[in-house]
Parts: sequence; structure tokens; C-alpha cells
Amino acid sequence: MSRIGKKPINIPDDVEVKINEDNIVVKGKAGELSLKYDKNSVRINMEDKKLTVIPLSNDNEDRAKHGLYRSLINNMVIGVTDGFNKTLKIVGVGYRVSKKGDNLEISVGYSNPVIVNPPEGITFDVPDNTTIIVRGINKEVVGQTAAKIRSIRKPEPYKGKGIRYEGEIIKRKVGKTSIASGS
Repeated sequence: MSRIGKKPINIPDDVEVKINEDNIVVKGKAGELSLKYDKNSVRINMEDKKLTVIPLSNDNEDRAKHGLYRSLINNMVIGVTDGFNKTLKIVGVGYRVSKKGDNLEISVGYSNPVIVNPPEGITFDVPDNTTIIVRGINKEVVGQTAAKIRSIRKPEPYKGKGIRYEGEIIKRKVGKTSIASGS
């Protein structure tokens, strides 16, 4: 059985959870998220502000979905209470970002700046001209949006220029060296 799936999910007082036949809706101060789950694989129980996910059989697929649904529901609860964010850093001479309305305008060495429109439920913060903070309540959409922004100019291994996640370590390669001529 899944070790993470065995752990119960504590539901805070300001979060409301509704479990329908094959759908779970989590509503909190930041918003509302819903998830359609496989009712033939797992059962979801709610008792005393604790939510548990129980597999219906012991085959591999049901055991895999056991931990998956527990993690997805836990991320929904965290998302509607605190939200998620990813921070991106832009490294390079002349590379910068600015916010135009809700959109991002990113200048990273192309002839024209790249405009990024936020998906629904995502907001961008730009504390300085080399930092982007992607915020939202859905962990999957926040990560996907941050990855899309990073893919505009991935960090290169020789000088380390590009868009990277905060704290990401770029393995640097040694560049070309000139050989001293010896006569």
C-alpha cells in the first residue's frame, strides 16, 4: 500500500469539502478547486475534519491511484488556503522582464520582446526587472506556467545565461581554450 496514501489529510476550519459520487470540491478563502476521481479504484471518507483515501482493492493500479489521489487532494487543500508560487530568475546582460497590465514582457536577446499571457487563475509579480513570481491556487498550472516561461530561454551551460528557477543549479561547462604554441 502507498505510504503517502495512508496519511490522513487535515482539513482547516476555513476550508469546505464536498464529496459527490465521483467528484470532490474543495472551497477556501483563495478559491475553489474540483477533482474527478476514479470511484472504482478508491473511496474517500471524511470524518472529524480528517479526509482519508482508501483503495478498494490491492492490485497495482488501485494502489498507485491511492497515493496519487491523496496527494492531489492535499495539494487542493493547500492551494485554497495558502496558494502556490514559483520564482524565476533572469540571468544575462540586457535580459529583463516588465509587467504590462496582466501580461509579462520578457526581453531575453530576441529581436522582439516575448509577451506571456497568464492562464486563468494565475497572476504574475515582478518585484525587480530580473525576477518573476508565478502565483496561483492550482499547483499543476503554476508549475506548467513557470516551465513555459523558462522554456523561452533555457539556461545555457557555458555562461549560465537564461531563465532559471530560483535555487536551480546550472552545471557549467568549460569553454574553448587557446593552446600556447611552443617552438
